[in-house]
Amino acid sequence: MQLLQPLIEQRADPCIYRHSDGWYYFTASVPAYDRIELRRARTIGELPQAETITAWLKPDTGPYSELIWAPEIHFRQGAWYVYFAAAPSREIKHKLFQHRMYVIRCTDANPIEGHWEFLGQIDTGIDTFCLDATTFEHKGQLYYLWAQKDMAIEGNSNLYIARMETPDKISSAPVLLSKPEYDWEIIGFWVNEGPSVLQRNGKIFISYSASATDANYAMGLLWADENADPMDPASWHKSPTPVLRSCFEHKVYGPGHNSFTVAEDGVTDLLVYHARTYTEIVGDPLWDPNRHTYVKALRWDQQGMPVFGSPSMQE
Repeated sequence: MQLLQPLIEQRADPCIYRHSDGWYYFTASVPAYDRIELRRARTIGELPQAETITAWLKPDTGPYSELIWAPEIHFRQGAWYVYFAAAPSREIKHKLFQHRMYVIRCTDANPIEGHWEFLGQIDTGIDTFCLDATTFEHKGQLYYLWAQKDMAIEGNSNLYIARMETPDKISSAPVLLSKPEYDWEIIGFWVNEGPSVLQRNGKIFISYSASATDANYAMGLLWADENADPMDPASWHKSPTPVLRSCFEHKVYGPGHNSFTVAEDGVTDLLVYHARTYTEIVGDPLWDPNRHTYVKALRWDQQGMPVFGSPSMQE
């Protein structure tokens, strides 16, 4: 078995998207939480050395001027979109974690060289803390999937889904898919966050992350039949146990906030996630920069279910 090394150091919440042009596009949270960075390469192995550009830099003050978190890049309906969470400056809200979701767009073919425009907030119809949006298309319909606080539900965030009218506007009421309920989801913080979608083997899979962002951070899994209605909560099954968690033997801790991509062979599914290599965090974990990007192969069992394995091992 081969031990994994970080692909890119100090990049949390990683998103790798392989486009039809054959390039891999990468974005993630930067340690300063002040901008959206993008890079691209012909292979995943070339991403660490790829030129990095700033697609968007936060303003000094205002409703989206603090803690730029978890950008995700997607190509939808002929344009590039990056979804991200941002908090207002403290003179507005006087509280640190008041994030809302925002989106920027690039209509040029090459988003590294093209012009990005700020489109504004994605209004979910719920005016509370929210983050970690992703989008996916299923049977011709575009869906928005994200984490948000519900004041009536204990905990910090739950997972919701909605249909989209356009890539920057939802067109239905949010539907609750999952909330923190198992013991492994409520250590330190009660969260379901960081959803990512993979459609394979006649199913729609949603991975997500739970608990505090230390060694207790772990990944869970939802799945539905591809012919079921994604907007119906009854369509979804939830694993009662985590599918990826810390490996204390090889010192890879708190794996989570993943995305999925495919290898250069166009066949092998890849799991992209962040993790730390130590547990002794000094000070506020929020400002510890050492969550690194990892990439490993995702395997499948005979029932067509994903096998995540260990965060420290290639297999």
